[in-house]
Amino acid sequence: MQDVREAFLQDLTHGRRASPLTVASYRRDLERIQAWCNEQGVTAWAEIDQHTVRRYLAWRHRRGISGRTLQRELAALRSLFRYLLREQQIGHNPAAQVRAPKSARKLPATLEADQLCALLDQTDDAEPLMARDAAMVELFYSSGLRLAELVSLDLDALDLPDGTLTVTGKGAKTRRVPIGGKAHAAIEHWLRLRAHCATTGESALFVSRRGRRIHPRTVQQRLARWAQLQGATRGVHPHLLRHSFASHLLESSGDLRAVQELLGHADIATTQIYTHLDFQHLAQVYDQAHPRAKKKP
Repeated sequence: MQDVREAFLQDLTHGRRASPLTVASYRRDLERIQAWCNEQGVTAWAEIDQHTVRRYLAWRHRRGISGRTLQRELAALRSLFRYLLREQQIGHNPAAQVRAPKSARKLPATLEADQLCALLDQTDDAEPLMARDAAMVELFYSSGLRLAELVSLDLDALDLPDGTLTVTGKGAKTRRVPIGGKAHAAIEHWLRLRAHCATTGESALFVSRRGRRIHPRTVQQRLARWAQLQGATRGVHPHLLRHSFASHLLESSGDLRAVQELLGHADIATTQIYTHLDFQHLAQVYDQAHPRAKKKP
């Protein structure tokens, strides 16, 4: 089972060009499933049938594992079995028709537009690393980037005269996104200072204090520090800025398809969660403004 699992992960990495985070997540899930199979006397992936998959999910569910985690583990299994089907090692996908228990969908947190803009306008970018942090924060909110997308940016991804950025997202798919005016100015300022920070030949747009491509964990830590320095009342992280970008854009434009393209979502259903956020805003306005909204029965 281990040899097959590793061959699948290699295919996932080099054939499908999945992100390192996806590969690491699938590895953990499949290792856990494999360990359970060994305890059940199942010694090959081809021996797993639909009943085995259901028993595994039921076992995990009884241990209090969330529906979201079970859905992810099931996705890893389905993907593995699709690979085995393609390699003609099995005749059908035993996980294809199995459904994991559902869990309540948690709406993504966002910052209010006025609150976020006030925080951004306070940024002091006189010091090189602070200038870099300001450019990263502005770009997260300006273009709705994922953390991995921002970290992987090279200098040649920028087209400042055109005000656009070429982003490589999930599945190595590229998209072109606009850069807002504030982000444009912050990036230009950082580029003037970057020459004194980056090592010779480094292609990364954002570098660490050692002059090499910045690490995702460093970005998270610097954003948290930035939020504290700006007096934010809550923690700020990359996905919070991405969620805020999507929510504010959808609230202003109502163009779900455009937001999908800008976020790089393959399925518009993923983007539709922001319509729930928009409805929450409308509901709050209604409750505050409608003369009969608060009328008691």
